[in-house]
Amino acid sequence: MPTDPGSPRSPLAQRVTRPAWRDPRLWCGVLLVTGSVVLGARLLAEVDETVPVWAVEHARGAGTPVAPDDLVVERVRFADGATRGRYFAADRPLPDGLVLTRPVGGGELLARSAVGAADATPTLRVPIEVDPQRVPPDVAAGSVVDVWVTAAAPDERAPAERPALSAVTVVAAPPYDDAFAVSGTRQLVVAVDDERAAAFERLLAGLADPVVRVLQRS
Repeated sequence: MPTDPGSPRSPLAQRVTRPAWRDPRLWCGVLLVTGSVVLGARLLAEVDETVPVWAVEHARGAGTPVAPDDLVVERVRFADGATRGRYFAADRPLPDGLVLTRPVGGGELLARSAVGAADATPTLRVPIEVDPQRVPPDVAAGSVVDVWVTAAAPDERAPAERPALSAVTVVAAPPYDDAFAVSGTRQLVVAVDDERAAAFERLLAGLADPVVRVLQRS
């Protein structure tokens, strides 16, 4: 039957919806946001517990001066203050005139026990003339090397069972071109204690034509 245009229209039915605060999706979202905030706060707290300390960028041998260019900053979290005190904090400058008293590896934290004052570490700077073909080309200041000496003359014998100088540090290595242009050899300067320096000089003096070979330690 057609509807009378003059009669009032029936109201549209409306669906009953639960309040937004009862929607489980809302609470899941709240829990996710809260968990993220808590986790982020914990991570930031852990980061704040780290302290900057000096580390040696590349491997260096005993007798090498500690130069700022050889150091990098590492952030470390220590178990206690006593352990932290064994290393040099990077938020303050290092004392002047420090040298390594033992070899350190690349990336190793700079421990206070690994350094000493230059004047308190008695070493001699021993120059070595070596054929460029008998020394690795990348040997530079800070490299740790073994120096072997043999005799060129057939009627001479030099002890070759062990290095003449073992695990010594190169403290100076002039560029190859500069040294070769003058003498045809490359010069290296190594740091050696008095006793080993004297034995090395006696060995060289006892040979008419010593052959020196330098082997680099990695």
